[in-house]
Amino acid sequence: MFALMLSMGVFFTSCRDTANENETDDMEMSDDMDDMDDMNEVENDIEQAADDTGDAIENAANETGGAVEKAANKVEDEVENNDDY
Repeated sequence: MFALMLSMGVFFTSCRDTANENETDDMEMSDDMDDMDDMNEVENDIEQAADDTGDAIENAANETGGAVEKAANKVEDEVENNDDY
C-alpha cells in the first residue's frame, strides 16, 4: 500500500512539473518576443534620432554657409565703397 501511494505521488508530481515546464517555456518565448519587439522599437528610435541629428547638422551647415556668404558680401561691399574716404 505504501509503495502504491509513493508511486502515485511521484507520478502526479512529475506530471505537474512537466506542465509547469511547458508553461515556463511558453512564458520564456513570450518574454523573448517582447524583448525582440522592444529591441526593434529601440532600433527604430535610434534610427530616427540619427536621421534627426543628420538633418540638424545639414541645416546648421546651410545656415552657417549662408551667414559666411552674407559676411563676405558685406566685406566686399565695404572694400568697394572704401574709395569714399
